[in-house]
Amino acid sequence: MKIKYFFPFLLAALAMVVVGCDDDDDVAQLGDLRVSQSFVSLEKTGSSASITLTAAADWTFEADDIPSWLTVSPTSGGAGQTVINFSAPETLEGRNASLRIVSGSLVQEVNVIQGKTVATLATCKEVIDGADGKTYKVKGHIVSIRNTKYGNIDIADETGQIYLYGTLDKDGKEANNPVASWGLEVGDVITVVGPKTTYKDVVELVNVEVVDIEKSLAKILSPADTLKKEGGVLEVKVAYKGFALAPSVDEAYQEWIHFAGMDIWQGKETAVEPNPADTAIVRFNISANDAGERAGVINFSTTKDGSTTKLSYTFVQQGTISEVTVGDFLAAEVGDAQYRLTGIVSNLYYYKENVSGFYIKDHTGEVLVYQPNGFTGTEAKVGDVVTVSGKRGVYKETPQLVSGALEAVKYAVTEISIADFVNVEDSNEKYYLLSGTIRQTSEDEKALGAKDDVTQYGNFYLVDAAGNAVYVYGVTKGWGGAKGQFGELGLTYGDKLTIVAYKSTYKGLIEAVGMYLSSEKAAQ
Repeated sequence: MKIKYFFPFLLAALAMVVVGCDDDDDVAQLGDLRVSQSFVSLEKTGSSASITLTAAADWTFEADDIPSWLTVSPTSGGAGQTVINFSAPETLEGRNASLRIVSGSLVQEVNVIQGKTVATLATCKEVIDGADGKTYKVKGHIVSIRNTKYGNIDIADETGQIYLYGTLDKDGKEANNPVASWGLEVGDVITVVGPKTTYKDVVELVNVEVVDIEKSLAKILSPADTLKKEGGVLEVKVAYKGFALAPSVDEAYQEWIHFAGMDIWQGKETAVEPNPADTAIVRFNISANDAGERAGVINFSTTKDGSTTKLSYTFVQQGTISEVTVGDFLAAEVGDAQYRLTGIVSNLYYYKENVSGFYIKDHTGEVLVYQPNGFTGTEAKVGDVVTVSGKRGVYKETPQLVSGALEAVKYAVTEISIADFVNVEDSNEKYYLLSGTIRQTSEDEKALGAKDDVTQYGNFYLVDAAGNAVYVYGVTKGWGGAKGQFGELGLTYGDKLTIVAYKSTYKGLIEAVGMYLSSEKAAQ
């Protein structure tokens, strides 16, 4: 089989979303929240500076962003204009802080830099291992350009990779399309200077100055596509101006990525193009993938007049998706393996007042589905039974399903009162969200066939504040759970309970056959 060409850096950018700064957090001059300048410079010997904040509503700095060496006053305020002062004592080395001002759903970033001492050129690894707040000079090739307006760029050398969160243009301005201003392209080797910070485990240099640019001698031309799990031949098209093109595969991928050959077309010099690029089609055999989704990296390099360009081509091969319970997913290792889970949406997840995912729960546990593709907050609601897929991730020791998708809403659950529930049609394909208080079954109700059991099966009456009641028959611990385990939840009469249930009628007795979603213990 022949696999179509791939665009090299799409997956590199997507992978960084889990651990790096979101593009949504890029500095923006927002109409209802803006600052007179988002870059504050303090003297190394100790000094102070101020900016003016204009806000349409109450605002505050995120307290965790302010380091101990920096004094900010005030740190919160109301609508209108406010002068904010920044001060710091003397320091032996340059340092910086990336601060965020929040007003409702709006976020404005302010970068504070004290000093700018750069002794010698550092490697990416030296930056990674170095201290936050110190200013570094580093040289590396551009791996990917995530944002052109602000110049958010990934660069790498032989020792590692770092993220440039904001690049100043030729005039030293921010958010002024530095990529176009400097004419930057993937593969260019750039030397930059900027202060280091670490955000969500991602090492960054902030608002860097460009010192030098060595234009790229190569460019990958292959368009984006999807590599199937069956494997086959992968072809990568590369244009280059160097002496030769050298492909290589790192040892970590050599078991399933194998060089298969290369066809080269040499450019011909013309009046229009006096220095043409040669073009190569490089072929690799990709083994079939019987495990979870995996990412692969292929390296290319070319040299001319002592200058070397290195490019990394990243792609993803689909894999088998394992259908598991939430509990099994939580027990899995963090990695590229793909999982499919079905459960009840127990809550929506918000980040800075924006819906960024949701929690799902089954009879084995609960997990956050973080930023599933295409989810805006309206595609599923609390109580719905959904199927999701993605990878096992983690953030600050909290498990998450990441790089995933909402595959289907298996049952769109309707929130309903008990009074209305007893009048809907019987159907085990229509689910409803019911809430009430657990009540003991009376003797008269037992005579009608109702049972009373809160210690094992979950047979009882659910009653609302208006006194409307419905018989609940056999509550499981959650989606996919077996009957007879309700007692493990530790609930009893008087406790409040929310279930997802369908309506059934047995010998004239109306029943809510349900699954546990949430509860609240009665006040003692």
